[in-house]
Amino acid sequence: MSRLSWAGRIAALASLGDGTRRALFAFVAAADAPVSRNDAAEALELPRSTASFHLDRMVHDGLLAVEFRKLGGREGPGSGRPAKLYRAAVQEVAASVPERNYDLAAELLVSAIEESAAGGVPARDALVRSARARGQGAAGGVQGAAAFEQLLTAEGYRPEDDGEGGLVLLNCPFHRIAAGHADVVCAMNGAFLGGAAEGCGIPPERVEALAVEELRKSGAARPGQCCARIRPQ
Repeated sequence: MSRLSWAGRIAALASLGDGTRRALFAFVAAADAPVSRNDAAEALELPRSTASFHLDRMVHDGLLAVEFRKLGGREGPGSGRPAKLYRAAVQEVAASVPERNYDLAAELLVSAIEESAAGGVPARDALVRSARARGQGAAGGVQGAAAFEQLLTAEGYRPEDDGEGGLVLLNCPFHRIAAGHADVVCAMNGAFLGGAAEGCGIPPERVEALAVEELRKSGAARPGQCCARIRPQ
């Protein structure tokens, strides 16, 4: 399941800055079963229209999900319209500033550990394979430079034209863990980017993974910048 855009995740969390909305979310999330707007309004002593507005806003923001079901066990003609019920969304919403993607790193590392344990292959080799395959799959079969740049943006890299037909990646989605484990994380990152490039029909050799120290020595690195770049064709 793809995550919301960074802007969408920020907006969803900002939505809970409203006290009424927070109380409604807490009520729905704690309920044993999906709740109706009437239940929510009565529990929080709100007008039904107010409860409905805030509940639907949270559905729009991805915090709640909706289902329709007839209540009271009645079915068939004359049993009335299905009730609109609310429940907490299964997919969590998390956001950070600057944007990070530690969920992706965790998924890749767990997959690598599983493969290593099952097949006896070195964990690093398993991680590189897992990351490359994930990158290829992230492309979703969509080809071209524009699709590749959109993928990089969605994963948090902040691609920017380098003025020579290539891209610099201004944000490292794995910044905190890369700071202490650069060799492993940068290898994973380079494999993911190579797989994503290949999946989008971009020659994977255009992905150039540099050591963090090399970037710093060049004077081209910004704080938090990704250690890789996309070379011109």
